[in-house]
Amino acid sequence: MKLKILLKRRIVYLSLLLGLVMLGGCGLPGVSGTSNSQTIRIASQSTTESQIMANIIAELIQHELGYQTTLVNNLGSSTVAHQALLRGDADISATRYTGTDLTGTLQMDNVKDPKKATAIVTKQFKKRFNQTWFPSYGFADTYAFMTTKKFAAKYHLKTISDLQTVAGQLNAGVDSSWMNRKGDGYDDFAKDYGFRFKRVSPMQIGLVYDAVEAGKMQVVLGYSTDGRIKSYNLQLLKDNKRFFPPYNCSMVVNDSLLKKYPKLAPVLHRLDGKINLKTMQSLNYQADNNLQEPAVVAHNFLVKHNYFRGGND
Repeated sequence: MKLKILLKRRIVYLSLLLGLVMLGGCGLPGVSGTSNSQTIRIASQSTTESQIMANIIAELIQHELGYQTTLVNNLGSSTVAHQALLRGDADISATRYTGTDLTGTLQMDNVKDPKKATAIVTKQFKKRFNQTWFPSYGFADTYAFMTTKKFAAKYHLKTISDLQTVAGQLNAGVDSSWMNRKGDGYDDFAKDYGFRFKRVSPMQIGLVYDAVEAGKMQVVLGYSTDGRIKSYNLQLLKDNKRFFPPYNCSMVVNDSLLKKYPKLAPVLHRLDGKINLKTMQSLNYQADNNLQEPAVVAHNFLVKHNYFRGGND
């Protein structure tokens, strides 16, 4: 009897130990999942986009250089991801956006010219944080007004300015956090574009796509790379006055990591300019609509492009 009890206790103990070992390999929020200093830790936020990009970076490094990687996954905001790099809890931030870091992290005035904005964040991140801001992946994830393609065709809508002739008849659904923002909120938008909508309904960003698809709203404000744009066959309207700040997406890497691994930077630079807006929309669509894991989406993308080896892009 005592022997059976002892054996059961050992089995329970071994099970718990195995569980802890397995748990240690997972990318838990705010935890690197490993104490191995040779492992490159990649921070991602909770968005589908950020997790796909983090997995792309991780597999690219593993496949091309053989270095171990792990994800510091599901971080709640860009601020949390930034702090993870500063504290040494992560080495790479998978998705940084120029507009967000200009006004948020750097506490500087907004700059609407994309090239100037990129130049500022690149210089300031190097100067203040000893971090390298890599060139854009090739897409910008920014606010974008959109309608159904049927509605856009009916009223010949291609740009935001085209809305002016019908705006007084339209109900618009917008991100609730956008309504009262200074600089790029609704009031400033109305001044720049010279019109207001008949009615503006603030709502959670995830609900605007359902609202326009169901016909409850004729125009909505969403995110330019959202996979649901493709799911619902929506038409993006060009921000022809460049009202919304540039949100070009890049990775940011601690300089200490680049110094430690000289072969790393050239491999990471393979992603420069390789992912345009439609491609990112498609990758998000595969995860959000087709329910593929971000790691699977990332793997298929890299295999399709032969890991962006020279001449085979």
